[in-house]
Amino acid sequence: MGWWSPYIFPIVCMFLIVSVMGVVRNPAANVDINVINGHHHHNYKEALTKSILFFEGQRSGKLPSTQRMKWRKDSAVNDGQYAGVDLSGGYYDAGDNVKYNFPMSFTTSLLSWSVIEFGKFMGSDLRYAKEAIQWATDYLLKSTETPGVVYAQIGDANIDHSCWERPEDMDTDRTAFAVNQTHPGSEVSAEIAAALAASSIVFRSSNMSYSHILLRRAKQVFKFADTYRGSYNDSLGKYVCPHYCDYGGYKDELLWAASWLYKASNERRYFDYVMRNKPKTTEIAINWDAKGAGTNMLMSIESMRKRSEIWDEHAKESFRIKADEFVCSIVPESPSKTVEYSPGGLLFELGGCNLQNPTAISLLLLAYARYLNEADESVRCGNTIVAPSRLIRLVKSQVDYILGHNPMNMSYMVGYGKKYPNFIHHRGSTLPSMDEHPGRLKCQDGSPYFKSSKPNPNVLVGAIVGGPALNDSYPDTRWLPYYSEPTTYVNAPFVGVLAYFVHHH
Repeated sequence: MGWWSPYIFPIVCMFLIVSVMGVVRNPAANVDINVINGHHHHNYKEALTKSILFFEGQRSGKLPSTQRMKWRKDSAVNDGQYAGVDLSGGYYDAGDNVKYNFPMSFTTSLLSWSVIEFGKFMGSDLRYAKEAIQWATDYLLKSTETPGVVYAQIGDANIDHSCWERPEDMDTDRTAFAVNQTHPGSEVSAEIAAALAASSIVFRSSNMSYSHILLRRAKQVFKFADTYRGSYNDSLGKYVCPHYCDYGGYKDELLWAASWLYKASNERRYFDYVMRNKPKTTEIAINWDAKGAGTNMLMSIESMRKRSEIWDEHAKESFRIKADEFVCSIVPESPSKTVEYSPGGLLFELGGCNLQNPTAISLLLLAYARYLNEADESVRCGNTIVAPSRLIRLVKSQVDYILGHNPMNMSYMVGYGKKYPNFIHHRGSTLPSMDEHPGRLKCQDGSPYFKSSKPNPNVLVGAIVGGPALNDSYPDTRWLPYYSEPTTYVNAPFVGVLAYFVHHH
């Protein structure tokens, strides 16, 4: 995440304060939420194609001949050389040039879940979705190749964020930061294990040998994460914080990984692990730092899918209750709703990069609705009955809002629709491409382009930005990355959601 530079942070905070206080003009004033969330149709196929294409714009390493986003070129091809390993590849998570393995592996987990649940609706885009997953998993395999060592990050964010330069020109520090037995990092290791396990399911039918490699490594990395417990905040804090600190503890990642390992392997030991360690309270968040809701939803779905003696009524009910409570915390008419909705109808949780909330939550709700429908069941929220069709309509309202049916009449996916953000906070998009400017642009050479009043010269097609404020306003400016910076973990769940609506609408 490239937006906590010292000269940007005060501006971000100031805008957040005035936005919450309502000083910024509210374009949604007097908007009828039923109008905003009515029956509207978008070209979901186009949006799906572009949402997957975005990942090509985030690639690090040696680009393949099949690269479609042509303004991107090879970058960081020597990552890992100072540690004596090959750590090239993977993704830049957002608008900067650091590779953060914690959010990258979460991105991979959700992108894999998108394909597992809705890949059959992707048509010709399925190939590219799998390529996007493998671009990450090939790198994650490299990051976990040395026994007892897991690489957590490539590049010093504090140095990187002081520069505005293309990834192709990087001359900043590319230190490879790792966790090990004496300096553990259970959250990043477990999240990598979850990503490898989930992706093993994706490749099971098309590349069995690769699937086996992924699952075997997932088991090894999970064992490491669970055996040597501790947060990478303690050993790598000055490098991973505040950008991707583990604020919620590492136990949710361990459970998330065990759940995916159970789904991928069907081994009883992972089921028992989740049952022994599941928290008593209901988790209602799903994001790069919080996996509790994802685990509850995943395991509840598994309880409906599988007919096995291990799924006794107690086990089924323990997850079903928590999954239903999660649904009831989201649905607008639920008496136990805990989230907010903007006047225009966007699901909102205060925090950085808001659109990660409606996209990730939408994937969970849609997957859950699918199995509720097959089981001919609904969710009860107090006296309110929530049918699967209601969840689908709610998800569709979020999709349509993001794609342009909102008070700003703006698509928050770059390159989709007639109006979309032109000033995204993204180094590669902001600076001229290597084709246009072959000469090197050093650390501070990009500053004039960042400050320019001209739109970004390179369109990062498919990128979903951080999104609007709670009052539905959107400042299209590079100076406010809270709103204008895209991230991989926003796009990843949206891929599956869009695939569903390609087929069903």
